[in-house]
Amino acid sequence: MNNILKVVLIIFSLSIIGGRIVKGIILKQNVTGYIKRAADANTIDLAEIELTKAIGYLEKNNLTSGYTSIVYQTPDEDIDFWYRNLKASQNELQTLHSESALERTNVLMKLRETLLDTGQKTRVTVPKGLSVYPNNILWAVLMTLSIISLIIGFIGIALKYERKSMHQKHT
Repeated sequence: MNNILKVVLIIFSLSIIGGRIVKGIILKQNVTGYIKRAADANTIDLAEIELTKAIGYLEKNNLTSGYTSIVYQTPDEDIDFWYRNLKASQNELQTLHSESALERTNVLMKLRETLLDTGQKTRVTVPKGLSVYPNNILWAVLMTLSIISLIIGFIGIALKYERKSMHQKHT
């Protein structure tokens, strides 16, 4: 296999992986970043503003229903439930008219528990694979091909240099 083909395989792989990373960044910029800010908000108004930004992007980009799974559907990949939960939280923030500090704090605590998964590391609750939805199958195929191409490209280059160094030792 010539060097140009090996380099093309590696560039193809890195561009696909880079594209997937960019898709994740776009989701963070437009959805999960705002959801995290809503969860961290200290006031009802601030939380509502941030959550509304995330929901607006989801609605604008038709990310309100379906499953992100490829092989079988699991609850953690249900976009519809997740979206309806966000909308319910938004509605609760918009309709809260209580002046009670305790009630407002309780709503913010409930919001935080709804929006974030806590465990060893706290992270925003979001269906896996949402950044590439509805093209999850395409991205799975592309990522698989890119990993295979990357391996073939690097092995090809490594073998060529190994053969070259073996040849130099014998001459």
